[in-house]
Amino acid sequence: MKHFISLFALVASLFVASHVAAQTIAVTNAWVRATVQGQKATGAFMTVTSKENAKLVAVSSPVASIVEIHEMKMEKDVMKMAALPNGLDLPAGKAVDLKPGSFHIMLMDLKLPLTKEVAVPLTLTFQDSAGKKSQQVLQVPVGVQPPSGQVMNHQHGDHKH
Repeated sequence: MKHFISLFALVASLFVASHVAAQTIAVTNAWVRATVQGQKATGAFMTVTSKENAKLVAVSSPVASIVEIHEMKMEKDVMKMAALPNGLDLPAGKAVDLKPGSFHIMLMDLKLPLTKEVAVPLTLTFQDSAGKKSQQVLQVPVGVQPPSGQVMNHQHGDHKH
């Protein structure tokens, strides 16, 4: 009986943490770029808006061995990509776009091809200004372009990790 109560308390606390995150942080237009056979990495993109100052500190998914929050930026005519080990700041009330050529989620060492028939589970971990962490679990559709006909600008260059 003690184990059941402990398990119930754990599940309830996770639900509350997820529910709190859902109330203060909105994730919209989420999608994952489709892959071809043998491709071992892809990107996940979305818009994240927090009512309060927060930070996206981690992302995980069962479809990839490594999931990182990345930034791409131009440095002397070369596009460089790097992980953000301290997470991504989410200023209060400001939509932060994770999109190709900018901030994004990198899924690496993929365990299966990601086709349009697959929905990718992502667990986003957020930290608020008081240091409390919460999670949102999403089922993200796979596609070859952003939802809602959003236009992307691609710039080519050397990609460095």
